[in-house]
Amino acid sequence: MEGPQFSTRAESRLYRSWGCDIIGMTAMPEARLAREAELPYASLCMVTDYDCWREDNADVDVGAILAVMHANVARARQVITELAKVLREVPRAPSPIDTCLDMAFITDPAKWDAELVQKLDAVCARRFAKT
Repeated sequence: MEGPQFSTRAESRLYRSWGCDIIGMTAMPEARLAREAELPYASLCMVTDYDCWREDNADVDVGAILAVMHANVARARQVITELAKVLREVPRAPSPIDTCLDMAFITDPAKWDAELVQKLDAVCARRFAKT
């Protein structure tokens, strides 16, 4: 879901009835845009609360969530630091993400708007070079 937002108990029960165990509120727009730019993308997601589906717990509290979020910052920094070290050492194998734009354009290149192509060059240069 697009967030941040708190779920009502009814919404949480609905998500649970769908088989959902985790609600993520931050990855969709970024992941889609990264794919459209042929950028490999990964999310580092950390749990901040148990939502409100636990009947024996109090409702979600902003203060408690912020405390957990602040505690997660050090963990996130450590994970990203370790990942950066590994990424430098291991070459990345070719991936479908590298060429996902090859089949994404259906408009005849002869009909592309030159001004729009210029604006999109920063994220689509490889694809535009093929025409």
